[in-house]
Amino acid sequence: MNNFISSMFDLSGRTALVTGSSRGIGRAIAETFSRAGARVLVHGCRESDVLREAACACGGIPVTGDLTDSAGVEALIEQVRNAVPALDILVLNASVQRYVTLDEFDEAEFLREFQANVGAAFRLVQAFAPAMCERKHGRIIIVGSVNQFRPSPRLTVYSATKAALVSLTVNAAKSYAPHGVTVNNLVPGVILTDRNAEALKSDSYRGMILGQIPAGVFGEPGDCAGAALLLASEAGRYITGIELPVTGGMHL
Repeated sequence: MNNFISSMFDLSGRTALVTGSSRGIGRAIAETFSRAGARVLVHGCRESDVLREAACACGGIPVTGDLTDSAGVEALIEQVRNAVPALDILVLNASVQRYVTLDEFDEAEFLREFQANVGAAFRLVQAFAPAMCERKHGRIIIVGSVNQFRPSPRLTVYSATKAALVSLTVNAAKSYAPHGVTVNNLVPGVILTDRNAEALKSDSYRGMILGQIPAGVFGEPGDCAGAALLLASEAGRYITGIELPVTGGMHL
């Protein structure tokens, strides 16, 4: 039984790119995939000690590319193609955000977030999905946010980008399912990452947010990594086109 269960989640022989994996949720996913046997490309916006350390931690290959710029996306695609013959797993985790209300709408910020969070996702899927379809196997995991269910008034642009990714997930899932490629949307809630650390320093704000989570606790990056492993492995071969909330019930 143990060998059977292990084989369901075994990623040996698979190659994965996890964007935004030098820290936080992305790093937890990269490390989990590595422990499951995958070869992992660890992505950061630019070269840094943090990126190198993350790649070293999971025996992975560091790659870079600023996803807020189309040239940076193309640079990442070229690096991946030079580093490995093909991808089996694509995790679109990287994103940018800034607190922007409707009254504070800023076109430059709108374009920055939509390029990094949505435009880059479209281009990376376009670049790597066809080869997956040719091999009749592939896993694409698009990381969303609880904001796609409950948009924060302070994150109007970010929330809109995550809602747009749901549409990408559904369209790609329908297109690629006949070719053995699954596409799913992993939806984190409030996870204890460095991105959330500053906001959660305020006791009043922390308490207010915690009150919206039925489980009564914040999530850890590893909570998302386990869900990603399910979607990336043979255990999740018949799951496609879903939104999988890892929110402690916050999305309800």
